[in-house]
Amino acid sequence: MGAPHDHDGTGPGGGEPSGTPGGYGTVTTAVPARLDRLPWSRWHWMIVIGLGTVWILDGFEVTIVGNMAARLAEDGSGLDISAAQVTGIAAALYVAGACTGALFFGWLTDRYGRKKLFMITLGVYLAATALTALSFESWWFFLFRFLTGFGIGGEYAAINSAIDELIPSFYRGRVDLIINGSFWLGAIGGSLLSIVLLDTDVFAQDLGWRLAFAFGVVLGLVILLVRRNVPESPRWQFIHGRGQKAESLVSGVEDEIRRETGRELPPPAGEITIHQRKSIGFGLIAKTVFSRYRRRAVLGLSLFIGQAFLYNAITFGFGSILATFFDVPSGNVGYFFAVIAAGNFLGPLLLGKLFDTVGRRVMISGTYLLSGVLLFGTAYLFDNGHLTANTLTACWAVVLFFASAGASSAYLTVSEVFPMETRAMSIAFFYAIGTAAGGISGPLIFSKLTESGVVGETTLAFQIGAGLMCAAGLVAAALAVPAERRSLEDIATPLSTVDPADA
Repeated sequence: MGAPHDHDGTGPGGGEPSGTPGGYGTVTTAVPARLDRLPWSRWHWMIVIGLGTVWILDGFEVTIVGNMAARLAEDGSGLDISAAQVTGIAAALYVAGACTGALFFGWLTDRYGRKKLFMITLGVYLAATALTALSFESWWFFLFRFLTGFGIGGEYAAINSAIDELIPSFYRGRVDLIINGSFWLGAIGGSLLSIVLLDTDVFAQDLGWRLAFAFGVVLGLVILLVRRNVPESPRWQFIHGRGQKAESLVSGVEDEIRRETGRELPPPAGEITIHQRKSIGFGLIAKTVFSRYRRRAVLGLSLFIGQAFLYNAITFGFGSILATFFDVPSGNVGYFFAVIAAGNFLGPLLLGKLFDTVGRRVMISGTYLLSGVLLFGTAYLFDNGHLTANTLTACWAVVLFFASAGASSAYLTVSEVFPMETRAMSIAFFYAIGTAAGGISGPLIFSKLTESGVVGETTLAFQIGAGLMCAAGLVAAALAVPAERRSLEDIATPLSTVDPADA
């Protein structure tokens, strides 16, 4: 950020380019500082509701499939498929689709804008989920699980970019964590809904699971209507030659907040001069991330691999563990999953503020290490036969209270520690690589280990997940960036920045 100034959105700080109006010239703007100094308002709540709801959808999707694995494998379900295929192959394909979608839509998000892409990706999700409900063969189910993940993966890149660029720096950590943690609200809903839909006294054996996916479509359509009111990122606009639109948007928000609070806003802390450009090439993105920010790249990969293996393996396989080792009927799995989902949501909700006050390094490393140690303890108790279905669920709820906050901080980290021009693509890359390593291999390995019914093999899966979480926690202790309450431009200078003297 440059030197402070005493104006509020007019003159050089207001976003007027020194080159041709509407073209790709050089622009001096105070838009980032103006956004960061805003108090919390109804406008910010609109963003949280419009963007955060996608994680509810994702949680709903993953939980429905995990809880219904046993039902889909039963005779009369309408599909010739085994429980291991649902928790293994279908889960891995969903994650593979999410990784592919993140990379594809992440590139488009940086090129064409956050708003356009978070509308398109939700549309892809809706279509694929609707077609999943119509599955008549296992290959059809597998195909549209992949395409559902393809849409969800694109959502991660577009939405995390928009969240960080629209939310003031004072609140960014807690808001990002809570929004990502809202995945587990969807998981609670999916768990409880699956109890009703799996009740054969209410719905036929081949109908309940189809209605579950149809319900996801209805929820997605509601979110699509709400999301239409979420604006484009002004930060993206002023870098991509749309400075006047960014200025108009921010000025409108400032006027709205003045009316809401009845007070004048403090002056912005500074301004920045950038050279506008249409897009950033893959070569420059790769050079920036892996040469200029190598330590941050190691941090991002470590955090994503640790949480991806733990979550994708256990989330998809929890129902099978209960059925295999504790003879829990498929119709009752939802009760148990709702408990651990509640623990997962409460973690980011209650710990989120500490990421902005205590700081990123302490909280990221602490949540990863503590969840890993607690998971090792759970593995020990499970291996020695000290757990029941109820006590295993209780242990998981405690482990995931901390793990959920840590996992959410992985998305926060990669969305704020790289330059703005690379943000969506960076999120996509680290999500894709980390999730491919842990999220595709996790379900495949875990389904094999739990399918055998051998306690020691499932214990090994627990220990692998715990070890990776602890390793990621140690990396965070050494490499985490103190990004709390700092502007995005201060954490990572935009690639398009130029010296005002050279403008």
